[in-house]
Amino acid sequence: MSVQIDSAKRVGEHVAIPPPDGVPVWDIDPYGDDVLAHPEAYYAELRARGPFVYIPRYALLACGRYPETREVFSDWQRFVSSRGVGLTDFKLEKPWRPPSIILEVDPPYHARTRAVMTRAMSPRAVAALKSSFQDAADALVDRLLEKGTFDAVPDLAEAYPTSVFPRAVGLTEVDPRRLIDYGAMVFNALGPDNVLRRNAMAKGPDVVPWIMEQCRRERLAPDGFGATIYAAADSGEITPDEAAMLVRSLLSAGVDTTVSGIGSTIWCLAMYPAELERLKANPRLAQPAFEEALRFTSPVHSFCRTANQATTVNGVPIPQDAKILCVLGAANLDPDHWPTADRFDITRRPIGHLAFGVGIHGCVGQNVARAEADALLTAIANKVGSIALAGDPVWRPGNAIHALERLPLTFKAK
Repeated sequence: MSVQIDSAKRVGEHVAIPPPDGVPVWDIDPYGDDVLAHPEAYYAELRARGPFVYIPRYALLACGRYPETREVFSDWQRFVSSRGVGLTDFKLEKPWRPPSIILEVDPPYHARTRAVMTRAMSPRAVAALKSSFQDAADALVDRLLEKGTFDAVPDLAEAYPTSVFPRAVGLTEVDPRRLIDYGAMVFNALGPDNVLRRNAMAKGPDVVPWIMEQCRRERLAPDGFGATIYAAADSGEITPDEAAMLVRSLLSAGVDTTVSGIGSTIWCLAMYPAELERLKANPRLAQPAFEEALRFTSPVHSFCRTANQATTVNGVPIPQDAKILCVLGAANLDPDHWPTADRFDITRRPIGHLAFGVGIHGCVGQNVARAEADALLTAIANKVGSIALAGDPVWRPGNAIHALERLPLTFKAK
């Protein structure tokens, strides 16, 4: 069903709500390059201004404190994903690609597709990959130790996930550059029509047909996640077209976020050498180190929800149809929730961070990302004696992803 909205009440591609009573108005562009590259001051100011702020540039609400962000992000009945997790309201504008049938749908449809994805990437399926993940991680770290100095973004953060994850999906043709560019398209499309979005979308004519081709059943190996998804089509649980869309979802969300998370974790270890020493002394801290880096750097910095009804959160009135920018990066650094939030501490065990989402829309592939990171950080703990910056790190602005552009490092062996 379509919604008829007067054009004067729209901004961009969503309903332009007026500022609710009592909500501070903040004239900031959350998609400005400086904010995206170095968001810490923005996060702190967002939290300081109250539970919500109104951003007139986009006529939307934003939240960055942990309690309100978690509430909006997890309550799928009041704050839906089916109207888009970016600025575009799918009730008003057709998205650039068919919406994801796992990320951009709500129950009851969501329950059916998520069940298939959860089965494909079950703990047993991921456990079966542990040995191959570790072998690949050990080999990569050995090569980097031989190299000595390298850029950890292409040579490590991108190289590792694009070598192991596509094979786990069952891709028989792997093109790391196209996989990374497709992820950039998907996540930058969640923001406004800025240079970041336009530059990413310009790669579509080359990237999108290649991605769609890889999602076809005939292109997939018989023993990967993709084959399990297509088996659900054979049993009538989903349709063949839905199976292809779910494989597409793996390729759009399963690479870019892991690349960003791994890169951020390596940056944290380089910036906080005492934590690297802790990891070397106890490689079992590999998984907690990754979780803490996800909290500390929030690779997915923001996602939107749309209010499906008039409601309140912490006493703040939320109008129906309001777009709400859930600033996960700010919530994950909320000092009222996380003691010493501005400290990277691999012994913290930050249960409840929002980097993988929460509730029914929690990242369905998070166990795979954790397995990849665990293997890589275990290899580093066992083999690397020191990590030193070999130049200035550079953060890349992104409409939804906070990631490194360059991270020059030197590894020295134990």
